[in-house]
Amino acid sequence: MTAAVVTGASRGIGRAAALGLASRGLDVALLARTADDLARVAEAVARCGVAALPVRCDVTQEADVSAAAARVHERFGAPEVIVNNAGLIRRAAVHEMSLDDFRLVVDTNLTGTFLVTRAFLPAMLKRGRGRLIQIASISSTLGSPRASAYCAAKWGVVGFTKSLSEELRGTGLCAMSILPGSVDTSMLKGSGFSAQMTPEDVAKTIVYAALDAPSAMNGSSLEMFGP
Repeated sequence: MTAAVVTGASRGIGRAAALGLASRGLDVALLARTADDLARVAEAVARCGVAALPVRCDVTQEADVSAAAARVHERFGAPEVIVNNAGLIRRAAVHEMSLDDFRLVVDTNLTGTFLVTRAFLPAMLKRGRGRLIQIASISSTLGSPRASAYCAAKWGVVGFTKSLSEELRGTGLCAMSILPGSVDTSMLKGSGFSAQMTPEDVAKTIVYAALDAPSAMNGSSLEMFGP
């Protein structure tokens, strides 16, 4: 049984990635905070002829992630692919941003990536193969006004992935980051940038990294700027 885990799977890039992996024959565990949206994505995944497991999960909460991992392992065993996609943004100037908002952005984008990776990695290492794909951002390479927390978190995701990739050498696993630019999702609102690509464009790169890229790309950061 071959399965993928996608966080933030209820919409946008996560939804497109789940459908892209399902179209390649992978069962998909769908993790997100919104149960109703998850149910709709699960129906779409099932129409691809594979199994869908919707799991309500807040990736910032260690207990939620541990419970979700237990359900996935019980249903599918060790996953072949992890897509750490869950993310959010809060826009404010540094001197106007609340500590709660800053922590929420960092916890969702960066700490959540750590918690999900940590929860699934032991079983994947025991299996001896798999891919961990982090959805970072072009904001991992630059700064944007009113997005300090988001940029800091996404830079952190790339650093986390590069360190993880070094730990994975010789294990049969590898890790990569995807760095999209302006994607047509709700997170782009208020950025001042126009959309240069669709979630489906990003999903194609995720599927490539997860299933087709050579293992020599371990640690790579794949930038996407749009056509």
